Amino acid sequence: MSQFDREQHWENIYNTKAITEVSWYQQRPETSLSFIANSQLSTTARIIDIGGGDSFLVDNLLALGYENITVVDISAKALQRAQKRLADQTQRVQWIVTDVVQFESTQRYDLWHDRAAFHFLTDEQEIASYLQILDTHLVEGGYAIIGVFSQNGPQKCSGIHIHQYSAEQLCQLFEPYGFVPIELQYIDHSTPFDTTQNFLFASFRKQTR
Repeated sequence: MSQFDREQHWENIYNTKAITEVSWYQQRPETSLSFIANSQLSTTARIIDIGGGDSFLVDNLLALGYENITVVDISAKALQRAQKRLADQTQRVQWIVTDVVQFESTQRYDLWHDRAAFHFLTDEQEIASYLQILDTHLVEGGYAIIGVFSQNGPQKCSGIHIHQYSAEQLCQLFEPYGFVPIELQYIDHSTPFDTTQNFLFASFRKQTR
């Protein structure tokens, strides 16, 4: 993807499409919320949402009483849209504009959530960078919740080729970094366009070293 301007691509998407005009739209992201609940973390746990854009996960987490939420996205416009929607609640969230493979923070998190950002990385070096960044920023015993297109899902999204995964492939990638699979589910997501996308959701726990 060296010739592809990822930031400009997503800025264009969020500048031209309404939230209900994108395939990933969910008023209530039930699968993500279920996986997060199953982690049984306290409401003071440090949660980071990678590629969160203007999704409604942050709204739902705030409504559930979670107090320490960070949303990361490559698109400044996407985060601005979420901030506008949240109005006075915006200050309760930390917002970071960056490409995940360039993410740096002194903060370490108890839960790393990524619904449909990881599968856009198709370059082996970028995949390795992502996993290293995840390992660096997640506490020992912390949870990583990853949602990707399955092998029965689309091959492209928003005009970009993605990497499809089986449960075995995803676990093999995460295993060398000390991540143990806790829960794996194949989920059908219904888009606003009356199409269905098959996702693989996985919850991993980082082993104590």
